[in-house]
Amino acid sequence: MPMIFFASVVRVRDGLPLSASTDFYHAQEFLECRRQLKALARRLAQYPGRGSAESRDLHIYFSSSGDVACMAICSHQCPAAMAFCFLETLWWDFTASYGTTCIGLASRPYAFLEFDSVIQKTKWHFNHMSSSQMKSGLEKIQEELEFQPPAVLSLEGTDVTNGVLNGHTPVYSEPAPNLRMEPVTALGVLSLVLNIMCAALNLIRGVHLAEHSLQVAQEEVGNILAFFIPSVACMVQCYLYLFYSPARTLKVVLMLAFICLGNVYLHGLRNTWQILFHIGVAFLSSYQILTRQLQERQSDYGV
Repeated sequence: MPMIFFASVVRVRDGLPLSASTDFYHAQEFLECRRQLKALARRLAQYPGRGSAESRDLHIYFSSSGDVACMAICSHQCPAAMAFCFLETLWWDFTASYGTTCIGLASRPYAFLEFDSVIQKTKWHFNHMSSSQMKSGLEKIQEELEFQPPAVLSLEGTDVTNGVLNGHTPVYSEPAPNLRMEPVTALGVLSLVLNIMCAALNLIRGVHLAEHSLQVAQEEVGNILAFFIPSVACMVQCYLYLFYSPARTLKVVLMLAFICLGNVYLHGLRNTWQILFHIGVAFLSSYQILTRQLQERQSDYGV
């Protein structure tokens, strides 16, 4: 008898279902559990990265990171470590297949229903593999669960046994899967160095101009901001290159726009070559950020 009956991928911020397994059971308890899973999905932003909810014979498990969560309905005989192994595997496969921009722009339910084939394959493997085949993966997840137990939620709505309650919305830090980026390249290091240099130049010029403006005139506020804002944008670009961030593409475009507009505004205070240098560094950094992807996970679960 299978231990994992149903799985779905949802967007955390609004509970929009992105994909789900298309198999269907007609048992009344399963149908009720499906209804409760949908209601729970709409509240995922309130909960920690891992959690579960129990009914009589079925359990709901969820695991979320960033704006993507994976949820499953499992038999009460299914070990929690196995359920979370399954959900983490789905999370990695889904985020490797679809970018944060695609996920963020999805406007209709089940926009990525074709991912069902991956869900079915992964579910079949977990339902038919022995514990010995998944031993290393289960041990790793079990250690994580012992160190930070998942929240146990009430299907009626608000109770969390491993968190703060009494009608207040709890705030949690996510025990998310470790998001490891690909190794830094030599060109990436160069873009970091140039970005830091541009940020420092903008900051120094902005500070000097601010000191001068305080003594002479108030008309230079626009120029001061045109130095400070690109300086901050350069530092944000450094962060985006070094660390994974949701909606990364949107943030890259915004930082690039701030830098370009700021330098164009400073045309009277910088010559053309200086402006082209700053904009060129911004484009180089943007390219490096967008081409540095999450490191492909090595499967521990035999899937």
